[in-house]
Amino acid sequence: MHLYDNTTADAPENRLNWREFARCKGQLKLFFAKRAERPQARERREAKALALCGECPVRSQCRDHARNNREYGFWAGEAEEDRHLLGFTVSAPIGVRARLARETA
Repeated sequence: MHLYDNTTADAPENRLNWREFARCKGQLKLFFAKRAERPQARERREAKALALCGECPVRSQCRDHARNNREYGFWAGEAEEDRHLLGFTVSAPIGVRARLARETA
């Protein structure tokens, strides 16, 4: 059985503090936008974050946390706009605000 198999009761992702096992630990700059970040820079940053998320053993716990807690930033391969479009409440998803601004201009 694989160390991170969900059927293992003591697997890291089943423990209370799943963040200990996150691949992104210590790399916050990849997952949260700088103030006034340009769309092209955001795309590059999120592509790097997505690559890291793809290898993460606690991706499902991270995704559930972001969706349930209305988090901003890039979590488990999802940006605010992604979560918003999937029907999860985010107060003001950055991508949606930017798209609406472009459409009204």
